Amino acid sequence: MAEKKKDDRSRNWVIIVYPESAPNDWRGILDNMHVQWIESPLHDKDTNPDGTIKKAHWHIILAFGSKKSYKQVKEIADKLNAPVPQKVHNMKGQVRYLIHLDNPEKYQYSVEEVKSHGGIDVDKYFKATSSQRYEMIREMIDFVNENNILEMKDLIDYASKNRFDDWFPLLCDNSLIIMDAYIRSNRNSQTRKNK
Repeated sequence: MAEKKKDDRSRNWVIIVYPESAPNDWRGILDNMHVQWIESPLHDKDTNPDGTIKKAHWHIILAFGSKKSYKQVKEIADKLNAPVPQKVHNMKGQVRYLIHLDNPEKYQYSVEEVKSHGGIDVDKYFKATSSQRYEMIREMIDFVNENNILEMKDLIDYASKNRFDDWFPLLCDNSLIIMDAYIRSNRNSQTRKNK
């Protein structure tokens, strides 16, 4: 019986692009291929084990509609003068690595600097886990109590101005009902105390 050939193809690949060796219009080269891709912030604060600064670079994730071979992706990398492409084994982990989100020992880049190209939705990769959502709900409850919040509007206004990256999306997506019920209960408790 013939041994099954290992599939070396993948839909998602990552390459490193260096400013000093990339063509001037490297982004246009990728855009003209009509592929979805994600660009990290310029990593210019990464350090080597000895503390020296690494050469500035971008992490580029290429997301194809079908599997591509190493050879096919290497042709793209060569057009950008980029080194060896690597398969992405976990898309969420790779996207979050663009800013070192899960690597607190490394320099933390801004999520606002992550750029999506070709219509890919990067926001879904930065959404909070269940345990993080519960922790943020607990933070909001503490905030409501500490600041005697009696109207949902006050919490939403605060979140939109001061916690836009974590509380505000949580309220918009799935925590409004619990927080509204909690604030209503808080308001009712205040009314009962004042009678």
